[in-house]
Amino acid sequence: MPEERKGGLARRDFMIASLATVGASVALAAGSKEATAQEPVASPTDPASGTIYTGDVIDGKKVISALDVNDLEPGKKHLLYFQGVEMPTGQHWYVSVTVAKGAKAGKRGVLTSGVHGDEMSSIHTVQTVMNQLDPAEMSGAVMAVTDVSRPALESMQRRWPNSGRGIDLIDMNRVWPGNENDVTATSRHAGLLFNRLLRPNADFAIDFHTGTTGFEVTAFNIAEMDVPEIKAMVELYPVGQIFDNPTYPSVLHNAFIAAGIPSFCPEIGAARHLDLEMIALFVEGTMNVLKHHGIVTGPMGRAGKDVTVFVGNSSFPILATAGGLVEHLVKLNDKVEPGQRVAIQRNSFGEVVAEYTSGVAGEITGQRSDAMSEPGNPLVFILFVDATTKGAVTYPE
Repeated sequence: MPEERKGGLARRDFMIASLATVGASVALAAGSKEATAQEPVASPTDPASGTIYTGDVIDGKKVISALDVNDLEPGKKHLLYFQGVEMPTGQHWYVSVTVAKGAKAGKRGVLTSGVHGDEMSSIHTVQTVMNQLDPAEMSGAVMAVTDVSRPALESMQRRWPNSGRGIDLIDMNRVWPGNENDVTATSRHAGLLFNRLLRPNADFAIDFHTGTTGFEVTAFNIAEMDVPEIKAMVELYPVGQIFDNPTYPSVLHNAFIAAGIPSFCPEIGAARHLDLEMIALFVEGTMNVLKHHGIVTGPMGRAGKDVTVFVGNSSFPILATAGGLVEHLVKLNDKVEPGQRVAIQRNSFGEVVAEYTSGVAGEITGQRSDAMSEPGNPLVFILFVDATTKGAVTYPE
């Protein structure tokens, strides 16, 4: 891993909260002395701690509070529940863990999804990959966690609903690697998962996402292409766009990178539904990655060399300046030029009240899918190459 990482945009699905707010939250967590719940049962950094079974069984699946995949029987698929953060009732949020443990030794891959609760195609992608694996023919292990943010998934909404410190919706992809003793449930949950489940079992990791509710995106990967191990994996996907940017450090794939584990983030279309055509591209690419690491055998599928790939390092946002119905004049993946009209907006009388043009040359990578918009809503994002991009840039969410 390089010592110096490129400065870049502070966003995961093109839009994040302000750095000042996030920084204040991190400072509060670091200085807090009031939250001492959930002290570690065993040190997550102690390799001798191994797998810890709680003694509970849910739907016939054993519950764990820590996992070392080396403890699992080889040549089999293991279905477990991980005991996450404690709820106000004293019960716990549990996340599902599937481990395909190969018959022979080898690399360990971690596949995650469900960090946002409205991202269905990412979950289906991971499930499809796991269903294709035969542990008896594998080397190493692949672990999948498809419901990281369980409270958000229960209502199929992006953020984790929290009422412990006042009604709030917390974006779980702004708190990694978490803190087991933090003041918020999301950070404690992230800390438990990262320390005791994800990081200890990963030689590489892929964190799958989609666009947010009301916003559709192309098939693309967010990746630091100047990191050779990451570049080698990302180029194995037959996907037409790459956002070459580190993004904000508190997203999950960057927490892996900070821990010395190569990782990146696939983005698979719109939220709240299954895009089976797009899912197939990411399944094919992920199987290529597993073959690249020697976990499974067989011929490579289609990869980046087989499609036209546009690589950009920045994203140009177009925000609504009026209220009304939005009519897009371009489609996802279309190339646009500066000054080109990309959308218009009509009021209740059908009159055109706003026209929107591109400020850059690039490709359409995101569009508002909700037809109505009020001023300030993102309407379009354009992936482009910005030679002047330095440091973190924030976007409205």
